[in-house]
Amino acid sequence: MVRVVGENIEGGIFSIREALNMADDLELDLVEISPTANPPVCKVIDYKKFLYERKKKQKEIKAKTAKVVVKEIRLGPHTDDHDFNFKLRHAEKFLQDGAKVKVDVFFKGRSIIYKDKGEIILLRFAQELEEYGKVEQMPKLEGKRMIMILTSKK
Repeated sequence: MVRVVGENIEGGIFSIREALNMADDLELDLVEISPTANPPVCKVIDYKKFLYERKKKQKEIKAKTAKVVVKEIRLGPHTDDHDFNFKLRHAEKFLQDGAKVKVDVFFKGRSIIYKDKGEIILLRFAQELEEYGKVEQMPKLEGKRMIMILTSKK
């Protein structure tokens, strides 16, 4: 015995065979909605249409979620002022567009001894971009890279 519900059906309790015959007469499918209820609840619907609409709703929800874009800017421990300002303008544009900016200082070979210079450059970078974004992750050394992440203030 199952409880049958649907748009064009008078709800009631029927045997499974009767419920299947009702669904066949309407050229629809019998779908079990709540198996734990007493008696179990079944619905007479067009199952393909149901799946299509559910997939469409999930697609809409996915489209509405904000996609976070991470742009990466690479500096060196001895980056000159001109190069620094050039990269700074790029980071400024990325932050204005709403993207996250991952700034890293890459230490080649023995330049790893200038870790303090790398941290100073990253902190200066963050200070220069203070009006456009804020620091999400402070400078952190990972292997031969010192990484800092900035997020947009928007």
